[in-house]
Amino acid sequence: MKTSKNKNTAARKNSTLAAYKKHYQIVLMLVPGIILLILFNYVPMAGILIAFKDYKFLHGIFGSEWVGMEHFSKLFAVDNFGHIIMNTLSISVYKLLIGFPAPIILALLLNELRLQKLKNVLQTCTYLPHFFSWVVLAGIFKMIFSNTGPVNSILMAAGVDKPLEFFSNGTLFRGMIIGTSVWQGLGWGAIVYLAALSGVDESLYEAAYIDGANRWKQTIHISIPCIIPTIITVFILNVGNVLNAGYDQIYNMYNPTVYETADIIETYVMRALTKMDYGVGTAAGLFKSVIGMILVLTANFISNKLSDDTLGIM
Repeated sequence: MKTSKNKNTAARKNSTLAAYKKHYQIVLMLVPGIILLILFNYVPMAGILIAFKDYKFLHGIFGSEWVGMEHFSKLFAVDNFGHIIMNTLSISVYKLLIGFPAPIILALLLNELRLQKLKNVLQTCTYLPHFFSWVVLAGIFKMIFSNTGPVNSILMAAGVDKPLEFFSNGTLFRGMIIGTSVWQGLGWGAIVYLAALSGVDESLYEAAYIDGANRWKQTIHISIPCIIPTIITVFILNVGNVLNAGYDQIYNMYNPTVYETADIIETYVMRALTKMDYGVGTAAGLFKSVIGMILVLTANFISNKLSDDTLGIM
C-alpha cells in the first residue's frame, strides 16, 4: 500500500512539473506578482515583533528589548477596550447581515434584465462608487446629511419637527455608517455573483420553462442553487473581516461626540500610533488579525462539515 501511494505521489509531482515546464511563460508571468506579494505582505510581518518588544527607533525592531506580553496586558487593561471591541463587532456584524445578501439580490435582479444596454448602465452605476475614496465620499455625505443638507430638508418638508443630528447622535451615525458602506460596496460585490450566474447552463432554464416554471421559480430553484458555492466562499472570506469595521470610512466621518458608538479597533490603533505607543498599537492590530484568522478557520470548518464547499485550507 505504501509503495503504491508513493508511486501515485511521485506521478502527481512529475505531472505537475511537466505542466509547469510546458507552460513556463505563464509561470514567468506570475513572478512579478509573487515578488510584490513577498515584499508588501510577508516582509512587513517582521513588524509583528514590535508587539512583544519595547520598540526604540535607534535600536530598530530586532535590537529593541523583549517585553513579552506586556503590551497585551496594557491593551486589555484599558477601561474602554472591551467597549471598543463591542463597537467594532456591532458595526461589522450589521454590515455583514445587510451588506452580504444585498449584492446577491442585486446580481439576481440584473441577471433577469433582458435589455443588455440597460443592464450595463445599471451595473456601471452601482459599482462606480467602489472606486471613490472615502475621503471624497465622506465630504459628500457630510453635506448630504448635515443639518441643512438635502436629507434633512426632505424630512423637514415631510413634517419632521427639527433636523436629525446624524453626526452627533450615536445611533443615527452608526446607521448612516452601515447604510453608506453597503451602498458603496453593493455593485462591486455583485460582480462575483454575476460571473457565477453567467456560467449557469442555459438548458436548465429552458427545461424549467418547458415544465411551466416562471422566472421567480427559475431563480429559486436554478440560479440560487448554482451560485451556492460562490456564496459560501465569499461568506467565509467576509467572516474573516468581521473585526474590520471600515477604518477609512469611520475615520473620515466620525468625531469625538460619537466616540461612544463609533470608536473601533482601527481608530484606537491610530490614536495609539500618534502617541508613539507603537507596542500597544501593534498588539491591538495583531489581536484583531488572530481573531480574524480564527473566524475564517471556524467558518471554513463548519462549511466543510455541512457541505463540500470550502476554501481548501482544512
